[in-house]
Amino acid sequence: MSTTASDPLAALGSLPGVPDAVDSVRKAVDRVYGHRVMRRRSNEVTAEAALRGSRGSAALAGADWNLEEVRRRTDFSGEDEARTVGAALRLTAEAGQLLSVWRQSPLRVLARLHLVAAGGATPDDAVGRPRLAGEAVDEPLIEAPLPSAGEVAGRLEGLSRLIIEGGSAPALITAAVVHGELLALRPFGSHNGLVARTAERIVLIGSGLDPKSICPAEVGHAEQGRAAYVAALEGYTAGTPEGMAAWITHCGRSVELGVRESTAVCEALQRGAA
Repeated sequence: MSTTASDPLAALGSLPGVPDAVDSVRKAVDRVYGHRVMRRRSNEVTAEAALRGSRGSAALAGADWNLEEVRRRTDFSGEDEARTVGAALRLTAEAGQLLSVWRQSPLRVLARLHLVAAGGATPDDAVGRPRLAGEAVDEPLIEAPLPSAGEVAGRLEGLSRLIIEGGSAPALITAAVVHGELLALRPFGSHNGLVARTAERIVLIGSGLDPKSICPAEVGHAEQGRAAYVAALEGYTAGTPEGMAAWITHCGRSVELGVRESTAVCEALQRGAA
């Protein structure tokens, strides 16, 4: 991510297609928040969105389980896929607890997210800190060139400053940049995709766009498919205006698909109450 604008995230809002994506997401979110079920049963919608978002994030990390299997299981130890699903569920549960810290210390939040995701599966000295020079990264989905440890440290500091200083950028743009930057950097030795998607969730909630966490972008990322996800990320890592716009609009579409999922949940709850 590179730009010389004084408010670099806001400057991305003028890229072709991005204003339409921002407007479309805002309207979609407003519609689901206006659903009559949200007046009395929003907690149920939030819980279901969390479960479905976790399933979607795990699917992108290689554990593409049926939703009912995720709902049914209580033991997420053992095989790799089960641990991945367990990590996604833990991260989603943790996200809501970290909102107050995020704007003051985003790097602290990222460290905590990695600790939660690792769940004891990573050697203690590698958990919750950016990787050091020469340390390997286990992130098979993302094949983009791996930045050096020095570049990771510098770009994380830059991202942290942008978040702490705030700005006028719409929530979608900020969330997309946080997500894309973490995927591009892969700052930890493992679980970077899960952490990046959780950070996107935190931005969407904390910004006020989705305060009840009922618009799981992870659902949309999974629905669009791993190939589309990787292709959109390639646009981000290229850093061109067209590439950045493609990544932001991809993230916007993911939020809209998450909205569609929760709208279906609302409709199902409404039918059940009738």
